[in-house]
Amino acid sequence: MRNRFDRQLEELNSDLIQMGSMIEHAIEMAIQALEKMDENKAAAAIAYDEEINAEEKEIENLCFKLLLQQQPVARDLRVISAALKMITDMERIGDHAADISEVTIHLARSRYKKNIIHIQKMATETTYMVVKSVEAYVEKNKEKAKEVIGHDDIVDELFCQARKDVIDIIRQDAELGEPATDLLMIAKYFERIGDHATNIAEWVIFSITGIHGKK
Repeated sequence: MRNRFDRQLEELNSDLIQMGSMIEHAIEMAIQALEKMDENKAAAAIAYDEEINAEEKEIENLCFKLLLQQQPVARDLRVISAALKMITDMERIGDHAADISEVTIHLARSRYKKNIIHIQKMATETTYMVVKSVEAYVEKNKEKAKEVIGHDDIVDELFCQARKDVIDIIRQDAELGEPATDLLMIAKYFERIGDHATNIAEWVIFSITGIHGKK
């Protein structure tokens, strides 16, 4: 019985790693579409979100199977409950990547074509956070998870800078109010991706230590 349970835990681990790779790819697609104002790439990124949603359902079903059919001990229960929380944040990251792509399509059809440097930096930093949060899970590395959590302050500061950039755009040309709002929405979605990466890192720490948060 325990051997079967261990095999299912290994399957859960592999599935989480797979979903982590999928959300990394989703962000990469969204960023490429944004940088090139490419509507086709943006549409592909939006469609990809369905695959992430399907993966979340599969992992969720496996977690419930482990909880209902087995009798996990405290540490195993911690791992399974952390997995359920992590896939929720991963799914939301996929949603936000799709959201960014939806706004990109709208932005590509406007007359504003210049990218904001602070949004580009947010894209870089949030990608880093997502990659490192997944690595922390794979490696069971508490210190790497803490690094992700600390990195969220950088993203928050970049969002404040991006918001100032948007205000400057509107001051310079009031007719650019609509694309400026689109840019602000994109910056907000990147900020949220950073928040979800932080949540993943906190659940990684919980799965290792049994303590949720930064400790």
